[in-house]
Amino acid sequence: MAHFAKLDENNVVTQVVVVSNDVATNEEAGVSFLRELYKEPTANWKQTSYNRNFRKNFAGVGCTYDPNKDIFILQKPWNGWILNETTSEWEPPTPYPTTYNDNLGTNLEGELIRDKYKWNNETESWEHIPPVPLP
Repeated sequence: MAHFAKLDENNVVTQVVVVSNDVATNEEAGVSFLRELYKEPTANWKQTSYNRNFRKNFAGVGCTYDPNKDIFILQKPWNGWILNETTSEWEPPTPYPTTYNDNLGTNLEGELIRDKYKWNNETESWEHIPPVPLP
């Protein structure tokens, strides 16, 4: 199955639909089919890859299409996050902490279990999530 994203005049995705590979034998065929189906001869459709095989990210409603780079950019998850120009992914202004709680032990592979954190948008920092004690 082929996936297509409809773009508005600002290149923001407003809709994502699936088209049979029998119909969408290539992007042009899929776009023609959708324009005829929705009776919108000038609608701007771009094919998107569920497996991220092209255009970097799978498009979703609210994503933006960058025509210069021919990629979809996901919505910014939090204030202060920065778009990595190489990976086209949003990154926090400070990296995810890597700490370990000795009381949690190890996983099945024998690796220490990492502490968990969540992003606090108000302080723009990582907030430690205390482990739940075992009974």
